[in-house]
Amino acid sequence: MLTARDRPPEEAAEDTSFARGLRVFLTIADRGEIRADELATLLETPLSTVYRYLRTLTEFGFVERMEGGYKLGPRLHLTGGTTVSSEELIRHADPVLRMLVDEAGETAVIARRVGLSSVCLHEVQSGHALRVTCEPGSATPLVSGAIAKVLLAYAPAEIQDEVLAEVANAKALRRELATVLEDGIARSEGELFSGTVDMAVPILRDDGIVAAIGVVAPAERATLPWRARASRLLADGAAAITESLRDYIG
Repeated sequence: MLTARDRPPEEAAEDTSFARGLRVFLTIADRGEIRADELATLLETPLSTVYRYLRTLTEFGFVERMEGGYKLGPRLHLTGGTTVSSEELIRHADPVLRMLVDEAGETAVIARRVGLSSVCLHEVQSGHALRVTCEPGSATPLVSGAIAKVLLAYAPAEIQDEVLAEVANAKALRRELATVLEDGIARSEGELFSGTVDMAVPILRDDGIVAAIGVVAPAERATLPWRARASRLLADGAAAITESLRDYIG
């Protein structure tokens, strides 16, 4: 959303019930399999609350209960790049996002695909009074904006088919995804938020896509020279994150 207020981080990351449930889900995704009591300790959340979220996630098929704990449901197994945890991604990406903000002057974001959604893991906000923000933990459909479309373009065929089955003009979107793969970058206007321009590129490892990074700007500041510069900065930033992850083993 567009905001003209300088909100402190603790307000920007408001601890909603949705955000707490999402943290439970992402922790399971990161750990592969984990016990409920371990989740409660890691998230500093009462065990009864953790069980409540686990019941809901299990009912919807997002996680499944195993003898030793909980793991992702089959429909939501993350493929490619999953040896890198979200915490590690944030740690490796943060300095790059800050560089993007310094050089491009606009909000920089890293996101990861979870099921059929693009989930914002981390953002570094622009210093402008009027800026675009993407709260960590927020989720958007895989057809909304450049970051989501990068994640969709590099997703497994079955994920693409499931998403495209719900899209009115699936042929046009398939062509757009093919262009993203060919060019290595996605661009969109007014899709993520009204009156904004966003651009994104993938972070790739040998085992597939890890995440996507992007910059988001109010359309009035997204001039053609800015877009050209942002494209180069994003490519360099993604390469830097990939290099920093080269020796990481989850």
